[in-house]
Formats: sequence, structure tokens, C-alpha cells
Amino acid sequence: MTRRPWRVASQAFMIAMIALWLTPILFALYVALRPIADTNAHGYVSLPSGLTLSNFRAAWTQSDMWRFFLNSLIVTVPAVVLTLFLASAFAYVVARLRLRWNLALLILFTAGNLLPQQVIITPLFRLYLAIPLPHWVSESGLMYNSYVGLIAINVAFQLGFCVFVLSNYMKTLPHELDEAAVVDGASVWTRFWRLTLPLCRPALAALATLLTTWIYNDFFWAITLISTGDKRPVTSALANLQGQFVANQNMIAAAALIAAIPTLVVYVALQKHFIAGLSLGSTKG
Repeated sequence: MTRRPWRVASQAFMIAMIALWLTPILFALYVALRPIADTNAHGYVSLPSGLTLSNFRAAWTQSDMWRFFLNSLIVTVPAVVLTLFLASAFAYVVARLRLRWNLALLILFTAGNLLPQQVIITPLFRLYLAIPLPHWVSESGLMYNSYVGLIAINVAFQLGFCVFVLSNYMKTLPHELDEAAVVDGASVWTRFWRLTLPLCRPALAALATLLTTWIYNDFFWAITLISTGDKRPVTSALANLQGQFVANQNMIAAAALIAAIPTLVVYVALQKHFIAGLSLGSTKG
């Protein structure tokens, strides 16, 4: 039985898209494995005389990447945990409690995702320079150039999407569970924390995967709201690496590949939840 032409065309299109998607990654790996002397002599588009891991070792040691990985960890982990907790609490109110302004509040939260980040950067920058923080929280004494400020802006911008997904997911849970808990005398907090939240583990795992990828890969806020190079996350710190080692693009490619490892590990570990997260809440609105 011959395949239909549209099926063959769709598969050919998918293969072409996969090749197009992988080309930059494979080329970056190829450049990172080549010695800089070989590249300077023959150019980037040429066959190598040999491959080496020296660029990866140099990128790790000369740029202090462990420090920038630690900065990313300090920002990403609290931001993901806070976003999921606040979003799940608000989603429970919107989806499970019958309040008058539920729909309006949900629209307000989701509408925040439609606002481009670049639009508010000037007033936000001035606001960060005006908000004081204790020195044990921020060395500068301000929201600007502090981990707290970077965590706060990431939580604020990711909250709307998570509320939308979790509220739709919670609406699919049987309301009889809440009604039975109310009859047993359970409080709102008990119904949220001990009844509804455990049932939302698949949704929370999927969102945790997405949030980790988005917040870890953030470049715009980190480069704008952090002025001290030693405090910047690993993705934005690559800009400093380009300034310091501008001639060694091979080592820059190696550093970029090293920086991508944590998100790749998270995706592989939670692949099933990540794929399931693409359709969360799509069955009921």
C-alpha cells in the first residue's frame, strides 16, 4: 500500500525542520571541538585537522562558570517555587471557590502576559532604583542589582501563564471532592493544600519544567537589572565572556553549550511531564 502524497510531504517537511533546527547546535558543537589555531588558519567552514576538549576546559576555568551557575541556581529555584505556590493558590480561588469576581481576576492575570517586557523597562528600572532593601538582602540596599529583584520580576511575569494553566486544570477535577471535604469540616487551606494540590502534581511538574527553562534562559532582565558581573546568571554572563575573549569564538561556543546542559538535563528528566504540559487545561475552560 503506497503512502498518500500528503503524508510523505508532511514527513519530509518534519525531517527538513528537524535538520534546520539541529544545524546551529551541531555547528556550535563542531566549532567548540576545534582548536582555535586550526580555525584561524582554515576558517570556520572547513574540515578540522583534529578535535579537542580544550575549549570546554578553558571556558570552565577561565570564565569562572561555576560562579555563574550558582547565580542561576540562586535565581531559578526560588523563582520557580514561588511562582508555582502563588499561582496554585490563586488558581484554586478562581477555579474552586465561587466568588463574584473570579472571571475578572483571571482575565486580569492573563492579560499581564500580553504586555511586552520592553514596554515597562524604563519605569521598572526607576522603580528598582527607588525601592530600598535591607543590606543583608541586597548589598546595594536597593531592588536594583540584587537577586531579590531578579527573582521578583521573573515571578511577576510568569505568574499569569501559570494561573491560567492551573485554573483550567483544577476545573477538570470533580467538585464533589470539595463538597465532601466541606461536609467533613475542612477549611479552605486544608482543601487546597491537602486535597487539590496533590491532584495537580502532573500540572505542577510540567509547569516546573517550563519555568525552569524560561527563567534559567532569561537574558533580558538579568542584563538590565543586574549591573555587577559576578551576580549575573550564566546566560547573561556569556556577554562578559565575549567581551573578555572576543577573538576566541571557539571557547565562546563551548561556554554556550556548557550553559545549555542544565536545561537539557531538566527536560530529559521530566520529558513526559513537559510534553503533557503542552495540552494541560485544553479539555475544559
